[in-house]
Amino acid sequence: MFDKQQRKLKRSARLISVLSKYGFKDMLARMNTGNKQDTVSVDPDEVISKGTVYERIRLVLEELGPTFVKLGQTFSNREDLLPPELIQELQKLQDKVDTVDMNVEEILENEFNISVKDHFQEIQKQPLATASIAQVYKAVLLDGSPVILKLKKSDVQTVIEDDLLLIKDLEKIVSAYSEIGEKLNLKQAISTFEKSLLEEVSLVNEKENILHFARNFKNNKETYVPKIYEEYSNNNILCMEFIDGIKVTDKTALLAHNIDPVKVSEVGLRLFVSQILDYGFFHADPHAGNILVKKDGKIVFIDFGAVGKIQPNDKEILESLIVSFVAKNSHKIVRQLKKMAVSYEIPDERRFENDVEDILNFVHSSSLQDINVQVIINKMKDILKDNRLHMPDYFYLLFKGISLIEGVGRTINPNLDIVKSLHPYTRKILTKKIKPKNLLKTGMDRMMNFTDNVDEIPKELRSVLQKLDDNKFTVSSEIKNIEKTNQLIKSSVVNLILAMILGANIIATAIVFVSESGPRIGELSLVAVLGFVFSIILILVLLLRVTRK
Repeated sequence: MFDKQQRKLKRSARLISVLSKYGFKDMLARMNTGNKQDTVSVDPDEVISKGTVYERIRLVLEELGPTFVKLGQTFSNREDLLPPELIQELQKLQDKVDTVDMNVEEILENEFNISVKDHFQEIQKQPLATASIAQVYKAVLLDGSPVILKLKKSDVQTVIEDDLLLIKDLEKIVSAYSEIGEKLNLKQAISTFEKSLLEEVSLVNEKENILHFARNFKNNKETYVPKIYEEYSNNNILCMEFIDGIKVTDKTALLAHNIDPVKVSEVGLRLFVSQILDYGFFHADPHAGNILVKKDGKIVFIDFGAVGKIQPNDKEILESLIVSFVAKNSHKIVRQLKKMAVSYEIPDERRFENDVEDILNFVHSSSLQDINVQVIINKMKDILKDNRLHMPDYFYLLFKGISLIEGVGRTINPNLDIVKSLHPYTRKILTKKIKPKNLLKTGMDRMMNFTDNVDEIPKELRSVLQKLDDNKFTVSSEIKNIEKTNQLIKSSVVNLILAMILGANIIATAIVFVSESGPRIGELSLVAVLGFVFSIILILVLLLRVTRK
């Protein structure tokens, strides 16, 4: 506990020193901690006050290290939260990572209690790649299988945990410094970043993501998932099959191996869309460095430290959103966006729908070469920001992923049509929605929602209804035509009861229809036929009652 407190004090002093260096003394003054240990003297000659406040924020993040750089990179696509000038600066952030010395053999022996020479033929001394969290080495197992060893840096977990504490403190400072923190819900956004980063630093989590992806695409012949060697994998080490592949954007190498770049671009896009719409589990960073092409043409996604996950209910809304987009139905798009949003404050519904209509007109009237997905995404982000729609976290990962995968595809195939690739899924979604099993599920879900809504009627309203029923409800003003009003209420209640009976009958009929038991008329169930006839009668009765009144 004492060691943790000491680390935090040391990192806090570092934070205060860097903020002071870049001219944020007025922000520090608002901390008002009263702790002399937090006071850090900075030579006035070293204070950097040149440049805009947004440029200095970027410089602060760069100097504070990898965790803060990742924070800036994460927020660089959140136009809904931050001003354009700051977004522009955050997009300049690049990971500046130095290689650290690692005794790979010693680490393996300590982690797995093995003798390396009994399991590995060779382990390269120099890393293939270095990132802020881990370093990657190539090795060969005793049976001759080439593998990749991803080793987490020794102190990275501690550094990240300490940095996350500081980032939370920084959020409190920003919130105290101005209203922007609370207004933009920075606390929630940083909480999401913390969850994402802790998942990314866990190599067990990355292993599970790869295995999950492998299960999803086990029968797909267009992609390949590297094998995981679980006996040499834990939270600090990930051992997986080495893929001798071609970088997806290396058009010359693809052609040299008789691989059609156009097909690669179309397959890659199709696989990414499948990850989203078929499984709700997608690669969150599909840039060119994370996609390889095997010599047989199969696409290989690597580095699953960060993934997007879509809940089943949200996936259904997303499917409806895709169908509405392809069908050019702006009204339904607006409705689906509102369903999907965590919260929204739309100042002008008509303008919102018109803005969506403008995007649809742009997409469907532009030539293929003129359509830039990033432009469309930016327009969509502007609409979300103008209408204060706060979307789920995966929504912004979708924006990022689609932009990256489309950019990769356009590099080797300028005529790649991302809208056209959605058409097969539109047909698939519509076919799924009209299947009896899905109709039955939808009907039952709606009936349950209706029942829940009835149960949640406020007590005050129930009290009013009870007083009406007991003839104890009085008002101080005169109500004209009270008898007609009572008659209308009674009629509405009868119609509601009939509608509930109709809904229940439709569900029961659907259940009997898919069942093979009971008496039958030819291939049809007699009970289902009677239920269908009864439903028609109820519908006619309801129509007559409604139109008559």
